Amino acid sequence: RIESMVSSTERMKHADPCWGTPATPMLNHTGLLKAAFNSPVWFNIGVPGVPQQASACFILAVDDSMDSILNWYREEGVIFKGGSGAGVNLSKIRSSAEYLRGGGTASGPVSFMRGADASAGTIKSGGKTRRAAKMVILDVDHPDVEEFIWCKSREEHKARALRDAGFDMDLDGRDSHSIQYQNANNSVRVTDDFMQAVVDDADWHLRAVKDGHIVKTIRARDLMRQFAQATWECADPGMQYDTTINRWHTASNTDRINGSNPCSEYMHIDNSACNLASINLLSFLEPDGSFDVEGFRQAVAIMFTGQEILVGRADYPTAAIGDNSAKFRQLGLGYTNLGALLMARGVGYDTAGGRAWAAAITALMTGHAYEISARTAARMGPFAGYTENAEPMLKVLNMHREAVAEIDEELVPADLLSAAQESWDEACELGELFGVRNSQASVLAPCGTIGLMMDSDTTGVEPDLGLVKMKKLVGGGTMSIVNQTVPRALRTLGYDESQVAAIIAYIDEHKTILGSPDLDPAHLAVFACSMGDNTIDYRGHVTMMAAVQPFISGAISKTVNMPESVSVEEVEQIHIDAWQLGVKAVAIYRDGCKVAQPVSAGKPKEAAASAGTGVDGTVVERVVEKVVERVITVKEPVRRKLPRSRSSRTFEFRVADCKGFVNVGEYDDGRPGEIFIRISKQGSTLAGIMDAFAVSISYGLQYGVPLRAYVE
Repeated sequence: RIESMVSSTERMKHADPCWGTPATPMLNHTGLLKAAFNSPVWFNIGVPGVPQQASACFILAVDDSMDSILNWYREEGVIFKGGSGAGVNLSKIRSSAEYLRGGGTASGPVSFMRGADASAGTIKSGGKTRRAAKMVILDVDHPDVEEFIWCKSREEHKARALRDAGFDMDLDGRDSHSIQYQNANNSVRVTDDFMQAVVDDADWHLRAVKDGHIVKTIRARDLMRQFAQATWECADPGMQYDTTINRWHTASNTDRINGSNPCSEYMHIDNSACNLASINLLSFLEPDGSFDVEGFRQAVAIMFTGQEILVGRADYPTAAIGDNSAKFRQLGLGYTNLGALLMARGVGYDTAGGRAWAAAITALMTGHAYEISARTAARMGPFAGYTENAEPMLKVLNMHREAVAEIDEELVPADLLSAAQESWDEACELGELFGVRNSQASVLAPCGTIGLMMDSDTTGVEPDLGLVKMKKLVGGGTMSIVNQTVPRALRTLGYDESQVAAIIAYIDEHKTILGSPDLDPAHLAVFACSMGDNTIDYRGHVTMMAAVQPFISGAISKTVNMPESVSVEEVEQIHIDAWQLGVKAVAIYRDGCKVAQPVSAGKPKEAAASAGTGVDGTVVERVVEKVVERVITVKEPVRRKLPRSRSSRTFEFRVADCKGFVNVGEYDDGRPGEIFIRISKQGSTLAGIMDAFAVSISYGLQYGVPLRAYVE
C-alpha cells in the first residue's frame, strides 16, 4: 500500500543520482526493521475509503471565542480518528478572573479542558486499541496557571480515594473514566524571564489575557514550588522552555512557536503538522562493534525523501493545517533503540562516552537530512515560506553546525564524527545556494508503537526501562518485555559463553542483573535502566537530552524517571537544570506516583500485583520473551470482580437438623462469581468454617476456576 503511494511518478522528481529513487530501498529498510514511518502511515496510507492522513503530530490554535473552542473539540476528534495526536496552547482564552461583555466572569481554559478531555477519552485513536494523544499548554503568566498546575493532581487524589474504596481505577478500568483530565499531557510554558525570577527569588506577575493588566503578583519561587509539588504527586504538568524553543525557530518571521504535539517533540507554528519516521540504530551496529556510517546515511536519505513525498500526497484535517504543511513541509526524522545500541557496545547510557555517541549519531542524522533537503530544493525549490524566513532558517542551520565542534572527538569513532561534520558543512553551503525543502527535519519521538514493530529493546532516545518490564495493554492484559541485547553486550565486554549463559539464567530467575556472581561490578553501569534496582541517576536523563538537543530541529520526547523517594526540591531543581542545559522541554515521572502505572519493572509477583483488577476475561495472555532465544506464552489468572450491583439467587438446604441458605452472586452473563453460606447455628465453629469455605470458593470463581471443577 505504502509503496504504491511513494513510488508514483512523482518520486522521479525526488530522485537523487547519488543514491537512486526511494521506493524499493525504502521497502527493504522497513522490511528488515531498519526504519519505519509513524503509525498513521500504516493505518491510513493506501487504505481505500479513508483519509490519507500521514502525520502523527498536529498543533492546533484556539482563540477566545465559543466558536473557536467548539471547533477545537471537532478538530481534535477528526485527528484522533485518523490515529494521530494534537496539542494546543490555551493561553488566548481569557481567565476565570476576567469579565465577560454580557456580565459575570469567564469560565477559564481549565473548565473547557473537561469537554476536550471527555471527547479524547471516547475516541479510540485510529479505531485501534490506542489511547487518543493530546497536549494542553498554558503560559506561566496566565492568571489561571495555578488552577492548571493542580487540576490533574486533584484528580489523582480522587482516584486514590476511589481505589481505596474498592472501585476499579486501573488503566482503562471501568471506574477510571470518571476521573477528569486523564487523556492529555499538560505542560506549563515558561520563559527565560520567569526562570531567572525563580533563580533571583523575584516576584512574578499573572496578567489578564484581554488587556494585560496585572491580575495577581506571586513570588516566582512559590509558583515554581507549586509546579514541582504537583509534578511530584502525579507527573503533570511538564515544562516547556519558550525562549529556548523560539531561539531555534526556523520560521520565526512568519509566527512564533506557541505549542507542541502531545509528546513535546514536534514544535512549530500553530495549525501545522509533522509526519514522523524513525531509524532503528541497533540495525547499523556491525558485529565488530563499528557503526555502519554509510548505511545509516542511506537510511536517512531514503526515509527522509519518503516523508517529503508523503507531505504532498497526504490529506489533512483542516484547510489551515493543509496550507501550512504545503508551505513549510515540516518533517520529523528520528531514531529508536539508542539505549540498546549503547548497551550492545558496552557503553553506559549515563557516561560521557554514551552522550558523545548519541550526539554524533544525532548530528549525522539531522545534518544529512538537511543536506538531502537542500539537494531536493536545488531541483524542486525550497519550501514556500523560505523566502520570508531565509535569515532565521540559515542562522539555525549554522547554530547546529557550530554545535558539532563541542562533541568530544576522543570518545567517538573518527569516521562517525567526520561524517557528521561533513554533512553539516554540505547542508549549510547548499542551503546558502538553494535554500532547503523543509523548514524542519528531525525530532526524537517516543516510538512506542513502531518501536515494538521494529523489535526494539529501547524506544526513542530512552535507556531501557528495565531488563524485564511489565506493560499494561489498553483493553486489558499485561505483556512482559525482556531485553534481547544483554547477551550481545556481555560478549562485547569479554564474557565467555558459559558466563553469558549463567548471567542470562540469573536475569531470567531474578528479573535483574544486580547480584549476578558472574558479572564484574564495574560493568553494572552498562546495564543500568530507568527503573528497578540498578538505575540511571535521574540527572543522567537530562544530560543525555542536553547532549543531543543541539542536533534536533524540534525537541525530544523523553521521560526523566525519578525514584519514588525523590523530594519535591529535587523535582524543582531538575527543571531548573534542564533550562540551564538548553533542553526545550522536560517531563518527569516519579515511580509509583500514579494509581494506574502503564509500565513497571520488577519481579513477576510485583508485576502481577500491578496488573490490577477488573480486566475482562479470566486469563490474560502474557507474551514472555526469553532473554536469549524464544517466545513462550503463559496463561496467568487475573481476578474479575463482580459488578457493584449484581443479581443473586438464594437456595435453601438442610443437612440433618442444620438448616442453611446459599446465596449465589452472578455476573451479567449468569455465571456464578461468589457464594455466601448462612447456617442456623450462628456463632458456631461450623459457621466460621463455612464462611471461610465460601470466601475461598468465591475467590476461585473470580480467578476463573470452572464451577464444574469444584462440583466434581
